[in-house]
Amino acid sequence: MKIFALTIVIICFFTFSLAKIEIEDSVLVLTKDNIEEAIEQNDYLLIEFYAPWCGHCKALAPEYAKAAKKLQDGGFPIKLAKVDAIIETELAEKHGVRGYPTLKFYRKGSAIDYSGGRQADDIVNWVIKKSGPAAKNLSTVEEAKSFIESHNIAIIGFFKDIESDGAKVFLEVGNAVDDHVFGISNNDKVFNEYGVEDGKIVLFKKFDEGRKEFNEELDVKKLQNFISVHSLPLVVDFNQDTVQKIFSGDIKSHLLVFLSKEAGHFEEYVDKIKEPAKKFRGEVLFVTINADESDHERILEYFGMKKSEVPAMRIIKFEQIMAKYKPEKPEISSENVLEFVTAFIEGKLKRHFLTQDLPEDWDKNPVKVLVGTNFHEVAYDKKKNVLVEFYAPWCGHCKQLAPIYEALGEKYKDSENLVIAKMDATANELKDVKVSSYPTITLYKKETNEAVEYNGERTLEGLSKFIDSDGAYGQAAEEAQEEDEDDDVPRKDEL
Repeated sequence: MKIFALTIVIICFFTFSLAKIEIEDSVLVLTKDNIEEAIEQNDYLLIEFYAPWCGHCKALAPEYAKAAKKLQDGGFPIKLAKVDAIIETELAEKHGVRGYPTLKFYRKGSAIDYSGGRQADDIVNWVIKKSGPAAKNLSTVEEAKSFIESHNIAIIGFFKDIESDGAKVFLEVGNAVDDHVFGISNNDKVFNEYGVEDGKIVLFKKFDEGRKEFNEELDVKKLQNFISVHSLPLVVDFNQDTVQKIFSGDIKSHLLVFLSKEAGHFEEYVDKIKEPAKKFRGEVLFVTINADESDHERILEYFGMKKSEVPAMRIIKFEQIMAKYKPEKPEISSENVLEFVTAFIEGKLKRHFLTQDLPEDWDKNPVKVLVGTNFHEVAYDKKKNVLVEFYAPWCGHCKQLAPIYEALGEKYKDSENLVIAKMDATANELKDVKVSSYPTITLYKKETNEAVEYNGERTLEGLSKFIDSDGAYGQAAEEAQEEDEDDDVPRKDEL
């Protein structure tokens, strides 16, 4: 009886431990009952933790399935899996999921965060890189051709001696760059096939000119920059899959061309800007933005533009402050683009600062309305203290503050030495004032024009004490309110 009972226990144990793993479109479907088994059985496993209602997850799903099929058909020992994090809440928490989708790569049981793109080829390239050597050895012409053909971008180092210093630099970059595949060859026939000599590095791509040779002195930084520049198209379309590549590169000056797909602008204008894009490659990144997409409305707003103004172009330079530049000639033509970008490179353009038209009744109400054209005249009036709220129309905290701030204006409306004012900082920009979050409340003191920022509670009592104390009250750090991320000034990757 004891032997029989033990047999039953063993059978139950193995039945439980070998929980069935369902497969949907070549993707393993994991739950709390089978995830540990899947990680243990697969040396290389990419797991997506998703929410069914998440838009980004829905967009990723077909690309993820396509990547799983490519890996399966290619015979790679890499599996893709998914977990419904809404159902498997405890599992999501255990694996450190904080947003959707979250992708984690399990390499022989050890997890690392996924940092690649969200197109099928990006996913395939990334997991292959993470599960194999820095560069694939290409020992025949057939292997080299197959390698180039099977990838949108392939970077090959041609080194007679794969132990040479140059080859070591190439492999170091191959280890560091996650989103592209690297190959290496020391075969003379491969050299002859591609017309290269020893030490040459070539980036093969299925767009633009097809291939680009690295001709600079070989070091890690220069090669990484070369790959960053030439792995992007001459004209890059701004979308969820390219945004990281656009902003993570070394090129910090971008020409943004706003177009409408619905109006056929892409077919009409993109070819016209490719020629100037070639001239400034490596200095200015040319980016197209589809103004029809609702997700891009904030970008138009950031530049003070309306969809009716499209097609249009702007230059933005990412420094501590994001500087904007507006062309004198708005027409999108090769000549105008060339002239606009040349003037920018030569430092002949003045920064463009947004401003609204000054309302005729700007000073009618207790809370005065400031715009770019009247700000300095009012705020720097040395005869008066001037309290200014810098707000954003979409900011939740600003909306909560609005009735309190109106009451504050009513309270001090008869004061001869004080002005209560507000300015939409998303539609009006100032060269000498940087707004880092919304709302920002600043007192400009009479006589000195000293600017004192208020960090206290946003109440009528707190703001009144700040005014009555001449800016002394409400500056302590412990009184500062935490700002929600959504109320910050847009980051560059949100543009």
